[in-house]
Amino acid sequence: MAVACAFPDLIEPRSGARNPPIPKCLQMRVASTITCVLALATGLLGRADFGIGEALAQGEARQPLAIQFSLDRPIDAAAAPLVLASARGLFASEGLVVATNIASGSADAIARVAAGSSEFALADINELIRFRGKSDAPPVKAVFVLFNRAPYAIIARKSRGIQVLSDLEGKILGVAEGDLSIRLWPALARQNGLKIASVKQTKIGAALREPMLSAAQVDAVTGFSYLSAVNLRDRGVPADDLAVLRFADFGAEAYGFALIVSPAFAASRPEAVKGFVRALIAGTDLAIKQPEGAADEVVSRMEGGARDLELERWRVLIADNILTGEVRRNGIGGVEAARLDRSIDQIAEDYKFGKRPTVADIFDDTFLPSLDRRLIN
Repeated sequence: MAVACAFPDLIEPRSGARNPPIPKCLQMRVASTITCVLALATGLLGRADFGIGEALAQGEARQPLAIQFSLDRPIDAAAAPLVLASARGLFASEGLVVATNIASGSADAIARVAAGSSEFALADINELIRFRGKSDAPPVKAVFVLFNRAPYAIIARKSRGIQVLSDLEGKILGVAEGDLSIRLWPALARQNGLKIASVKQTKIGAALREPMLSAAQVDAVTGFSYLSAVNLRDRGVPADDLAVLRFADFGAEAYGFALIVSPAFAASRPEAVKGFVRALIAGTDLAIKQPEGAADEVVSRMEGGARDLELERWRVLIADNILTGEVRRNGIGGVEAARLDRSIDQIAEDYKFGKRPTVADIFDDTFLPSLDRRLIN
């Protein structure tokens, strides 16, 4: 099978990136030779970790399957597993040609999958829970969890008198438009004995979040820890003046970004879903083992990306959100049913469900490979 270029937005580096042009002598090789070499490489890859290309390893011929995939935001370090899965041919080895489109947030990414315009999306699983909480919602489910802990956080300045969660009382909290973290604030405040009214919230533009905190126009902001905290250090705020209050450290049960799939596609192409998940697991493993290379690949596909920043973001994500104790015990990609159920209850403190979703409404583990193929250390 000839291997096509997949995920063009992520595979192809932007102009001026470090990749050298392909020599003309290589371009002139006979097509049959190229096909044989690619087939051999694909077969070897299929025998590598995580069972990539199992069907190909068994010699089954198949035509590449075109996939539409939605990211909920422009590419950054969080997309490193997908970038490497594309750039290293892991999707192609599963017979998938993946094209990406950028949604305007998790709600939009979920809507695209529900409508069938995208087969897959990477979206915040808590937004999926709210979506499934509508009585007439299509049965969209997550099949793989990338962020075992949501990156929700409050980022504060210690010089403004905030070092722990209780210090927020009487302070000004900047909340950006569309911020997802603030939606779990009611549950977090109740669990930690804080009065919601004691913290003054002020709405700010997303682009003003870090500038306003660095200028001390607010005392703290809500956001994603791997984004806001790193951005603030880049703006010159000393690391020892930042208090990063991760919701997960204060009792939030939320999982984070997850792979969701179209119900119709999952029913008609279950093996393709399994292949996509295998490729994503292998891409995650590569990105964890090769963080510098992952940062290089990500930055080459960004507008004005900075390698040091994206490398720091990816390392924060690995430590705080991906390689958690739960993942080391249970493997990457799955959920603990009791914890996910508790997270649904926490969401209900700020969201009225038309019909409360169950764990089975949100997550389907039947597309995951066996545990031995999901262990990442």
